[in-house]
Amino acid sequence: MSQTHHEFDFAALTAREAYKVMIGTIVPRPIAWVTTISPDGVVNAAPYSFFNCLSADPPILALGVENKPDRSYKDTAYNIRMTECFTVNIVDRANVEAMAITAAGFSPEVDELQMAGLTSAPGVRVACPRIAEAPVAFECERYLGIAVSSEREIILGRIVMAHIREDIIDPATHYSDHARLDAIGRMGGSGYAGTLDYFDWPTPSAEEVLSRPQKRSASGGG
Repeated sequence: MSQTHHEFDFAALTAREAYKVMIGTIVPRPIAWVTTISPDGVVNAAPYSFFNCLSADPPILALGVENKPDRSYKDTAYNIRMTECFTVNIVDRANVEAMAITAAGFSPEVDELQMAGLTSAPGVRVACPRIAEAPVAFECERYLGIAVSSEREIILGRIVMAHIREDIIDPATHYSDHARLDAIGRMGGSGYAGTLDYFDWPTPSAEEVLSRPQKRSASGGG
């Protein structure tokens, strides 16, 4: 069945319009609940949904971080630049409210974990702490920073240590139980989506696809 599409030339869109198109359609996006520590020892926590894993060898995570309106660094980017480390905590359904609190615009001297009633646990391989209540945490060393504009930076982090709640992962097989993790992802606006809406769909072999009857296109004859 033929479909029609709206076309958006990104060269004709404002940055805000491009942002709205992207966050409303590239969904759900995993959430990096990032903890850092300032050079003065103040812990910072903030969620970022411009985030994903990019490589397993070496193990690399990527964060998309926006600067302040005056182009100065936000706390997360500044702390990572100064300390060369950060921790990505995964957000589960039980921690949605606490995660939202850490997204509030507190001043740099405020400990967001304390505001959200969360507990910090010391890092093993890095100086910054992880969130003890988070089901998963990845300690990262800063691998590379890419300034894509004066407003935005992509930060790559190399994972050096993982903390995964015991009921989630099998240490023998390294497979995780998505239902026990119950992670959430970011949608557009104020929306979130859970990962419990799950189904399996195996990838077929090329031979299986070639052996199937071919579907005729809508414009095909006869």
